[in-house]
Amino acid sequence: MSAVAQQVMTAEAFWQMQETDLQRDLIRGEMIERMPPGGQHGAIASELNAQLRTWAKTGAKGCVGVESGFILARNPDTVRSPDIFYVRADRIPETGIPEGFWELAPDLAVEVVSPSESAADVRDKVRDYLAAGTQLMWVIYPRSREVIVHTPDGLAKTYSQHDELTGAEVLPNFMCVVASLFE
Repeated sequence: MSAVAQQVMTAEAFWQMQETDLQRDLIRGEMIERMPPGGQHGAIASELNAQLRTWAKTGAKGCVGVESGFILARNPDTVRSPDIFYVRADRIPETGIPEGFWELAPDLAVEVVSPSESAADVRDKVRDYLAAGTQLMWVIYPRSREVIVHTPDGLAKTYSQHDELTGAEVLPNFMCVVASLFE
Protein backbone atom coordinates (compact mmCIF):
# COMPACT_ATOMS: atom_id res chain seq x y z
CA MET A 1 0.00 0.00 0.00
CA SER A 2 1.43 3.40 -0.90
CA ALA A 3 1.18 6.47 1.29
CA VAL A 4 -0.68 9.48 -0.06
CA ALA A 5 1.57 12.54 -0.04
CA GLN A 6 -0.01 15.59 1.51
CA GLN A 7 0.45 18.72 -0.57
CA VAL A 8 2.34 21.51 1.17
CA MET A 9 0.56 24.85 0.88
CA THR A 10 2.25 28.24 0.48
CA ALA A 11 1.22 31.44 2.25
CA GLU A 12 0.07 32.85 -1.09
CA ALA A 13 -2.23 29.89 -1.81
CA PHE A 14 -3.50 30.10 1.77
CA TRP A 15 -4.38 33.80 1.24
CA GLN A 16 -6.46 32.88 -1.83
CA MET A 17 -8.67 30.57 0.30
CA GLN A 18 -10.33 33.36 2.26
CA GLU A 19 -13.66 32.34 3.76
CA THR A 20 -15.34 34.32 6.47
CA ASP A 21 -17.00 31.39 8.22
CA LEU A 22 -13.83 29.44 9.06
CA GLN A 23 -10.75 30.32 11.07
CA ARG A 24 -7.52 28.78 9.88
CA ASP A 25 -3.78 28.83 10.41
CA LEU A 26 -1.11 27.55 8.06
CA ILE A 27 1.39 25.53 10.09
CA ARG A 28 4.48 24.27 8.30
CA GLY A 29 2.53 24.06 5.05
CA GLU A 30 -0.53 22.33 6.52
CA MET A 31 -3.86 24.15 6.83
CA ILE A 32 -5.34 23.79 10.33
CA GLU A 33 -8.97 24.74 10.97
CA ARG A 34 -9.90 25.96 14.43
CA MET A 35 -13.03 26.83 16.31
CA PRO A 36 -14.12 30.47 16.35
CA PRO A 37 -13.48 32.02 19.76
CA GLY A 38 -16.21 32.32 22.36
CA GLY A 39 -17.68 35.41 23.99
CA GLN A 40 -15.29 35.61 26.94
CA HIS A 41 -12.33 35.33 24.59
CA GLY A 42 -13.67 38.19 22.48
CA ALA A 43 -14.38 40.42 25.48
CA ILE A 44 -10.86 39.96 26.88
CA ALA A 45 -9.23 40.58 23.49
CA SER A 46 -11.41 43.64 22.94
CA GLU A 47 -10.48 45.14 26.32
CA LEU A 48 -6.74 44.67 25.82
CA ASN A 49 -6.96 45.94 22.25
CA ALA A 50 -8.68 49.10 23.51
CA GLN A 51 -5.97 49.64 26.14
CA LEU A 52 -3.18 49.12 23.60
CA ARG A 53 -4.83 51.45 21.07
CA THR A 54 -5.17 54.14 23.74
CA TRP A 55 -1.46 53.70 24.54
CA ALA A 56 -0.55 53.88 20.85
CA LYS A 57 -2.48 57.13 20.39
CA THR A 58 -0.46 58.81 23.15
CA GLY A 59 2.65 58.94 21.03
CA ALA A 60 3.70 55.39 20.25
CA LYS A 61 4.29 54.85 16.58
CA GLY A 62 3.24 51.65 14.93
CA CYS A 63 0.24 49.45 14.30
CA VAL A 64 -1.98 47.77 16.90
CA GLY A 65 -4.39 45.28 15.39
CA VAL A 66 -6.31 42.05 15.73
CA GLU A 67 -6.31 38.66 14.01
CA SER A 68 -4.13 39.55 11.03
CA GLY A 69 -2.01 36.88 9.38
CA PHE A 70 1.76 36.94 9.86
CA ILE A 71 4.08 34.80 7.75
CA LEU A 72 6.39 33.43 10.43
CA ALA A 73 8.32 30.91 8.32
CA ARG A 74 8.86 29.90 4.69
CA ASN A 75 9.46 26.54 3.02
CA PRO A 76 7.26 25.19 4.47
CA ASP A 77 5.21 28.28 5.23
CA THR A 78 3.70 29.09 8.61
CA VAL A 79 1.01 31.78 8.90
CA ARG A 80 -0.42 32.56 12.31
CA SER A 81 -2.87 35.26 13.34
CA PRO A 82 -2.49 36.50 16.91
CA ASP A 83 -5.58 37.70 18.73
CA ILE A 84 -3.84 41.08 19.14
CA PHE A 85 -0.55 42.37 17.78
CA TYR A 86 1.72 45.39 17.68
CA VAL A 87 4.27 46.25 14.98
CA ARG A 88 6.64 49.19 15.52
CA ALA A 89 6.45 51.99 12.94
CA ASP A 90 10.03 51.48 11.77
CA ARG A 91 9.17 47.88 10.82
CA ILE A 92 6.04 48.67 8.79
CA PRO A 93 6.84 48.26 5.07
CA GLU A 94 7.39 51.47 3.09
CA THR A 95 4.26 50.58 1.11
CA GLY A 96 2.23 50.72 4.35
CA ILE A 97 0.18 48.19 6.23
CA PRO A 98 -0.19 45.19 3.92
CA GLU A 99 -3.52 44.24 2.37
CA GLY A 100 -2.49 40.58 2.66
CA PHE A 101 -0.39 38.84 5.28
CA TRP A 102 2.41 40.63 7.11
CA GLU A 103 5.79 39.26 5.98
CA LEU A 104 7.41 39.71 9.38
CA ALA A 105 6.84 38.73 12.99
CA PRO A 106 4.91 41.14 15.21
CA ASP A 107 6.87 42.87 17.97
CA LEU A 108 4.08 41.87 20.37
CA ALA A 109 1.80 38.87 19.86
CA VAL A 110 -1.10 38.20 22.23
CA GLU A 111 -3.04 34.97 22.45
CA VAL A 112 -6.16 34.53 24.59
CA VAL A 113 -6.31 30.81 25.35
CA SER A 114 -9.60 29.17 24.37
CA PRO A 115 -10.99 26.13 26.22
CA SER A 116 -10.42 24.01 23.10
CA GLU A 117 -6.67 24.76 22.94
CA SER A 118 -4.24 22.24 24.36
CA ALA A 119 -1.07 23.13 26.24
CA ALA A 120 0.89 21.76 23.26
CA ASP A 121 -1.00 24.11 20.89
CA VAL A 122 -0.10 27.10 23.07
CA ARG A 123 3.56 26.03 23.33
CA ASP A 124 3.73 25.67 19.54
CA LYS A 125 2.34 29.17 19.03
CA VAL A 126 4.81 30.69 21.49
CA ARG A 127 7.69 28.81 19.86
CA ASP A 128 6.68 29.88 16.34
CA TYR A 129 6.32 33.57 17.22
CA LEU A 130 9.55 33.80 19.21
CA ALA A 131 11.55 31.83 16.63
CA ALA A 132 10.32 34.25 13.94
CA GLY A 133 11.48 37.31 15.88
CA THR A 134 8.58 38.36 18.10
CA GLN A 135 10.06 40.20 21.09
CA LEU A 136 7.16 39.88 23.52
CA MET A 137 4.39 37.27 23.70
CA TRP A 138 1.51 37.52 26.13
CA VAL A 139 -0.57 34.39 26.68
CA ILE A 140 -3.80 35.18 28.55
CA TYR A 141 -5.52 32.41 30.52
CA PRO A 142 -9.14 33.43 31.24
CA ARG A 143 -9.89 30.56 33.63
CA SER A 144 -7.01 31.35 36.00
CA ARG A 145 -7.05 35.09 35.24
CA GLU A 146 -3.34 35.08 34.54
CA VAL A 147 -1.03 36.31 31.82
CA ILE A 148 2.21 34.51 31.04
CA VAL A 149 4.79 36.75 29.39
CA HIS A 150 7.30 35.02 27.11
CA THR A 151 10.50 36.59 25.79
CA PRO A 152 13.10 35.41 23.25
CA ASP A 153 15.58 34.51 26.00
CA GLY A 154 13.28 31.62 26.92
CA LEU A 155 12.04 33.15 30.14
CA ALA A 156 8.38 33.09 31.07
CA LYS A 157 6.86 35.12 33.89
CA THR A 158 3.34 34.69 35.26
CA TYR A 159 1.27 37.74 36.21
CA SER A 160 -1.81 37.28 38.39
CA GLN A 161 -4.86 39.52 38.36
CA HIS A 162 -3.43 41.95 40.94
CA ASP A 163 -0.15 42.46 39.04
CA GLU A 164 0.69 45.25 36.62
CA LEU A 165 1.49 44.08 33.11
CA THR A 166 4.02 46.27 31.32
CA GLY A 167 5.30 46.33 27.79
CA ALA A 168 8.98 46.60 28.76
CA GLU A 169 11.09 48.00 25.90
CA VAL A 170 8.64 46.74 23.27
CA LEU A 171 5.76 48.95 24.48
CA PRO A 172 7.44 51.83 26.35
CA ASN A 173 5.24 53.27 29.12
CA PHE A 174 2.42 50.78 28.57
CA MET A 175 0.91 49.40 31.77
CA CYS A 176 -2.34 47.74 32.74
CA VAL A 177 -3.55 45.84 35.77
CA VAL A 178 -4.18 42.23 34.74
CA ALA A 179 -7.59 42.23 36.47
CA SER A 180 -8.77 44.98 34.09
CA LEU A 181 -8.65 42.49 31.22
CA PHE A 182 -11.32 40.33 32.84
CA GLU A 183 -13.84 43.04 33.84
